[in-house]
Amino acid sequence: MGIIGWIVLGLIAGVIAKILMPGKDPGGCIITILLGIGGAFVGGWVGKTLFHTDIGTFFDLRTWGLAVLGALIILVGYRMIFGSRRD
Repeated sequence: MGIIGWIVLGLIAGVIAKILMPGKDPGGCIITILLGIGGAFVGGWVGKTLFHTDIGTFFDLRTWGLAVLGALIILVGYRMIFGSRRD
């Protein structure tokens, strides 16, 4: 996947993760893209470590599932660390 593919994957995976975990989070489009791209890396690591599978091509359902899973992990971690400080 090229850089544009990672950005598009990151944007969509980040948006899906924020839809699955609604709440008030700071950041706009750029933070959502970074969340999704980071989620793709975390999801790839989780998939390789726990499920012995790799991220496939852009149109592979496994790629999208792992990217969203990773984005959710990052979002949960962010809320655990910074959630109580925002109150």
